[in-house]
This record gives sequence, C-alpha cells and structure tokens, in this order.
Amino acid sequence: MTDKKIILSSGSPRRQELLKEAGVKYELRIIETDESFPDSLDVSKVAEFIAIAKAEAHNNTLKDNEIVLTADTVVAMNNQIYGKPTSKEDAIKMLVNFSEGTHQVFTGICIMSADKVDSFTCQSDVTFAPISHREAEYYFDLDNPMDKAGSYGIQDWIGRCKVLNINGSYTNIMGLPVPQVIDKLKNF
Repeated sequence: MTDKKIILSSGSPRRQELLKEAGVKYELRIIETDESFPDSLDVSKVAEFIAIAKAEAHNNTLKDNEIVLTADTVVAMNNQIYGKPTSKEDAIKMLVNFSEGTHQVFTGICIMSADKVDSFTCQSDVTFAPISHREAEYYFDLDNPMDKAGSYGIQDWIGRCKVLNINGSYTNIMGLPVPQVIDKLKNF
C-alpha cells in the first residue's frame, strides 16, 4: 500500500480493530492532545479540526519514513454535538433524542508525513426507529456505551435493532471510514 511506516495515533479499540481487519500494518503511538475547538466552527468541520490537531502533535516525532494517521468522530443532530455521555442518564437522554430522527456522524481524518498533510471528513446519516426510555436503558445496561460519541455503537444491539437507515459509510459510524482511508493511504 505504501512504502512508509504507518503510525496510528488513536486509543480507540474500534479504529485499531478496523485497520487490523483491513490488513493495514501499523504501529500505535498516541500523544494526548487538546480536543477543544472554536465555538464558531461548523459542526461538520469539528472532527477534522481535532484530527489535524492530533496529527500536528506528532510534528517533531515523525521520521522521514513514517506517516501518522489520526481520526476524530463527532455525532450531531440539528447542529448540536452529542459527545460521550457523562452518566447513564445522559446516555439515555441522547438515545431518546435520536428516536425517530436522523443524525449525522462526522469522522475527520488526517494523514501526515514530515513534508505532507492530507485531511478530509466523511459523513454518514443515521436514522433511528422509535426508541423508548426503557429500550435506551436496556441498551445501556447491555452494552455500556460510555466511551462512545452519541452514546451508541452501530455494531451493538441498538445498531442491529433500532437503525432504520444508513446513508454513507458503515465503518465511518464505527469511527474510521476504512475504504476512504485506504484509498488516501494508497495515494499519499
């Protein structure tokens, strides 16, 4: 795919698993980064802004034969960002808010070497069936989505039983749009 060594800078087990399943060999190298963003930034641009900041944290550590891959995922509905839940009640509230509606999942990707940067955003739209408070509570107790933006994992029970429609990349909703990333890595 590339003659350079790929460095994945992500603590997300789902991103790591998706790359492994795609046959991409990588080294894990995480640098904690400030994930704040300007309030004026459009919600569709937030994930890419953060992914770029994560990549820039590697500026002084990259060797000539290395490429760093960073990502960030944002879940939004009606221009409001739904981050990781702060409590069980917060998670249930988010899920019930998504009931019978369509929300967006934006994953920002940044690929950077010592002399080149490429970044992009992938969007997927997810439409949920009705979700009752009881169903949201059942899902929370079953899969504990405290580490997931929007309080859910598409690969979990809620994705199998409550998603009516997806427009866009399924793996993007998991946190890494694999076909798009592989294409960018090939052409980087």
